[in-house]
Amino acid sequence: MSNRTDPASPAAVPGAVLAIDAGNSKTDVAVVTTDGTVLGRARGGGFQPPVVGTEQAVAILVPLVAEAAFRAGLSGPLRVDHVQACLANADLPVEEERLTAEIAAYGWGHSVTVVNDTFALLRAGLPDEGEPTGVAVVCGAGINCAGLAPGGRTARFPAIGRLSGDWGGGGHLAEEALWWAARAHDGRGEASALAHAVPAHFGLPDMPALIEALHLGGVPSGRRHELTPLLFTVAADGDAVARAIVSRQAREIVTMAAVALARLELLEAEVPVVLGGGVLAARHPLLLDQIEALLAERAPAARPVVVTAPPVLGAALLALDHVAAPNTARSRLRAHYT
Repeated sequence: MSNRTDPASPAAVPGAVLAIDAGNSKTDVAVVTTDGTVLGRARGGGFQPPVVGTEQAVAILVPLVAEAAFRAGLSGPLRVDHVQACLANADLPVEEERLTAEIAAYGWGHSVTVVNDTFALLRAGLPDEGEPTGVAVVCGAGINCAGLAPGGRTARFPAIGRLSGDWGGGGHLAEEALWWAARAHDGRGEASALAHAVPAHFGLPDMPALIEALHLGGVPSGRRHELTPLLFTVAADGDAVARAIVSRQAREIVTMAAVALARLELLEAEVPVVLGGGVLAARHPLLLDQIEALLAERAPAARPVVVTAPPVLGAALLALDHVAAPNTARSRLRAHYT
């Protein structure tokens, strides 16, 4: 890692923070004053250090930060009081350390904090008064969970996929839909409406045609994610196989939340369980109803809260927390994003 600070004099912005929320599919950046006013924003693609490497992944943030600064009416390199980065793929402490050092090298702020992007969802769903306490489960492209307890204690999971014991998320659900549809078609599995609905979604007559198209590239593999909402539609229509997949997802979400609550000694506490990410933000009744029922059994006092606001709100709230901004600033910020 080298010093990447621009040689020109930074455009110091006292009384401002830089919030970065970088997910697998999109990245949001915002320059926010410590009174909660959003000065400038920018959006870009996904943040994937495992694919391109830490240095290149952070370098992709550079034009987004510059765009947000430009929209904020600033010229020259940015320099704020604090940079709060909530990043996908910052799954292990060592990864957070490497990303912190890489971002700090650009000199965007006097201080830098990097956490996994699940903490952005968590903060967005927690009250602004009192010490932040609760658990969040994100179910988007993947699945993850993080929690906060009084005194700053945290609970988290590696969330690296099957390697770390994970099950679920949009990508996984799409693969499950394909797997069960193939087996329903050829007789190795239970009969399911997925056998017809999955290939029909791509305009193909049956599963052998779809298998061939996916294998040979006739249907781009990137379109597989379209099967996640289809799975929920088939489940809502009463298909037993699809409903079983949705039920498994509900159990996994509640299991992660309950384990995090137990680690933080909050299993009996009246705290929020924040739910977010594309799968949960879609508010599928079949999924949410089961989550509420299961959560009532394992953590009766917990309150499920679905958050649909952009996760960058949580990153900006964490930044305001860091600089001890007043609650009026948080209220103004929330009004902007909600």
